[in-house]
Amino acid sequence: MILLLGASGYIGEAFATELQRRKKEFIPLARQQVDYSRFDVLLEFLRAKKPSFVVNAAGYTGKPNVDACELDKAGTLVGNTLLPQTLAHACAAEGIPWGHISSGCIFSGAKILEHGKVRVEKNMNRPELHALAEKKSPAILGFDETDTPNFSFRDQPCSFYSGTKALGEEALANIGQSYVWRLRIPFDEFDNQRNYLSKVQRYSKVYENVNSISHRADFVKACLDTWELRAPFGIYNVTNPGYVTTRHVVEQIEKFLKPPRKFEFWADDAEFYKVAAKTPRSNCVMDVSKLLAAGVKIRGVEEALEDSLKNWKPE
Repeated sequence: MILLLGASGYIGEAFATELQRRKKEFIPLARQQVDYSRFDVLLEFLRAKKPSFVVNAAGYTGKPNVDACELDKAGTLVGNTLLPQTLAHACAAEGIPWGHISSGCIFSGAKILEHGKVRVEKNMNRPELHALAEKKSPAILGFDETDTPNFSFRDQPCSFYSGTKALGEEALANIGQSYVWRLRIPFDEFDNQRNYLSKVQRYSKVYENVNSISHRADFVKACLDTWELRAPFGIYNVTNPGYVTTRHVVEQIEKFLKPPRKFEFWADDAEFYKVAAKTPRSNCVMDVSKLLAAGVKIRGVEEALEDSLKNWKPE
């Protein structure tokens, strides 16, 4: 039996759907039923139910976006740092393996191969670098699981959300047997306020940048596959291989959905942060080589994006 925490959330719902599809017995647990943020309560529940695996899809993301985390720093810290640490210790005490949803938002930019050397570039909106991204240049490399987060409390500036997600990874490191699954900008064919494709369509203006993104169903399938394949425990970047520019996403939306509007873009970062955002945003490219090497199959980002728009289901 699998224990699923945060089953009512945007990603938790997708885990529940996939577990049902796989005909896996699971318990969707809400904090209203059992306050699993308390170590003693959680430990007692684990001892009583004896799950074979635990999935933590609970956390604090902020609504409608990460700006809200700046207004509830205590809740953000509890949900993204203290809760994973509590789960890590409780599962370790009972010898239960588990998986935790982290975030690729603890990185900014990409790695650039230049003259045979690799350097980190935090700002992919520099014209010469953005031109490389539009051409899908092999000189653009993603951050891998051995890289130290560069959008965190230890490497600022960062959002409070990203800071607590990076701290959460530190808090559970080397405790028990766990997977850390890094999600990036979830999307799929179902119109939803949490869906990246929905957000782009509803923004008054669009913010141009370069990002790896995660199809929601592909993400949860890949996460569960790491467990079913008994991949080595550890951190895994779980995005659809490749990356996209926001402008390309808009072009695909226009091609498949033909919305009755003309998309406008913020002139630059200065205008975006002056008008539309209160806290710094993470934009980054992730390397999923480790996930693929473990035998996990996941579609490329272009295929996943096109499929989502071809099968778009308005709210």
